[in-house]
Amino acid sequence: MLFPIMFAESWCLAPPCGTFVFLLSVTRKYISVLSATRVKGSAMGKSKQTGNHNSDKKKSISKTWKTKRRTKDLDQIHADMKPETAAKLLHQKVDVDVTGCAQHYCLHCARYFVDLRSMKEHFKTKVHKRRLKKLSEEPYTQAEAERAAGMGSYIQPKKVEVKTQAVEEDMV
Repeated sequence: MLFPIMFAESWCLAPPCGTFVFLLSVTRKYISVLSATRVKGSAMGKSKQTGNHNSDKKKSISKTWKTKRRTKDLDQIHADMKPETAAKLLHQKVDVDVTGCAQHYCLHCARYFVDLRSMKEHFKTKVHKRRLKKLSEEPYTQAEAERAAGMGSYIQPKKVEVKTQAVEEDMV
């Protein structure tokens, strides 16, 4: 719907709220739109627009980006490195929803791989070696936290020997 705006005279009929106003350029052959602006609220009365109730999905976008690729914490990985838990994780049933059908799992990085070759390549990377170095220190416990707070004498954390997991070649 077009609304006339007359500049020759002193009156102007403004379009209602929420409609578009187009600035047109007219030549002999073409009519082109130079700009289109949306009329927001009128000077009189309250604006019809209310809040955007779906915006709370976007409010925590920084938190979403930070937690998108979140991996397990070191103490969780230490719990996974116990022999009974490690056996379950390294010999999982086939799961088509997980990368590599859950057959190629790096225990230290808590990560699945497509095939055996890519997992072996991963074992040579800085990321894996850095993770092994971090895991070589004993996990933080409540007793250590209490000693650090002054409820006992501080004891240096012990070193744990961590080696890259053994790879079974017969896995398909």
